[in-house]
This record gives sequence, structure tokens and C-alpha cells, in this order.
Amino acid sequence: MHQKQRIHVVESDDLILGLLERWLEEAGHIVVVDTLQKLPQVVGDEGEPHLVIIDVPDPLGAEKIIDSVRAVYASPILLLSARLRRGTGSSISVARQLGVRNVLPKPFTRAELLSAVGESINAQ
Repeated sequence: MHQKQRIHVVESDDLILGLLERWLEEAGHIVVVDTLQKLPQVVGDEGEPHLVIIDVPDPLGAEKIIDSVRAVYASPILLLSARLRRGTGSSISVARQLGVRNVLPKPFTRAELLSAVGESINAQ
């Protein structure tokens, strides 16, 4: 049995947020929901999350959002975005440019989400 990973999720769409919570919890993770407006100012008693998942409307303009998350957490970041297309290789280059672990284009399947989460948490 593996250790439960705590994942903070910042997603403004309630339907997608519910789906993320369900899929991640079913996979054995502990899910904490944050909003960009209500991110804690310091890491709480439970410590750093193992991963922060953030929805960004435009990955190329995401620096401000990433900076606000990094001001609180040193955890790896997985970006979700509906603005990226599959199969172009752009998600890898965008992730490198932004200094995040991974970028997952929307829409995504449960398997794609869990794969991206695993890669993001386990990458060194």
C-alpha cells in the first residue's frame, strides 16, 4: 500500500472540480480545494502538499498565477488548460518555459489525469 499524497486543487469550474476530487480521492489521494483568492499565506500545520493542480485559462499568461502559488508552496505544480491542443508537443515546451512539472490539456480522461499526477509527484 502506498502513502496517501496530499494534493491541493485550484479549479474555478465546479463540475471539473468535482470530477477532479472524485477521481483523485478514488485513487487514494487526499484532496484539498483552494482558490487563488484564498490561498494560505503560509504552509499550514499539515506541511507542503505533494502536488498543486492549477487551472489556467491561458498557459502562456500563467506566470502571475504560478508566482502566487509559489509564494506559498514549494511543491510541484501541474497545470490544467483548455487552451492547449493534444499531439502538438506544446504542453512539454510550455511546462519547461513556465517551470512546472506538467501541463495537462482539457478535456482529459481519468487515466490521463492520474498519469500526469503520478509523473508530477514522482519526477525529481
